[in-house]
Amino acid sequence: MGMIERDATDEALHALAEPRRRAILRLVAQDELAAGEIAAAFEVSRTAVSQHVTVLKNAGLLIERRDGTRRLYRARPEGLAELRASLDEMWADALDTARRLVEADRGLRDTTEEVGRAG
Repeated sequence: MGMIERDATDEALHALAEPRRRAILRLVAQDELAAGEIAAAFEVSRTAVSQHVTVLKNAGLLIERRDGTRRLYRARPEGLAELRASLDEMWADALDTARRLVEADRGLRDTTEEVGRAG
């Protein structure tokens, strides 16, 4: 995994660490919504929602489109796919490490048992 991918993954994970940002992403996962529609779903200021949206956009998880004076947002499937691929890679690496540790432990036990029987 290259440095750019790691940075993008870190940024996406940081963005998703905040519960409201996850909620925003769920809102726009199926539908393109205007900024005001997103803000209406939360009991915080529009400025706070705007800051959350900016973090999600910078992390590559949201796309913004202008329609006249309105700003419309939707989830960026590619950003989510990149994050998933990175997490899948980490998961596979962790499973491989766990497998090697179990195999090494079994090998150690097998050797110990053979020594015990030989003596």
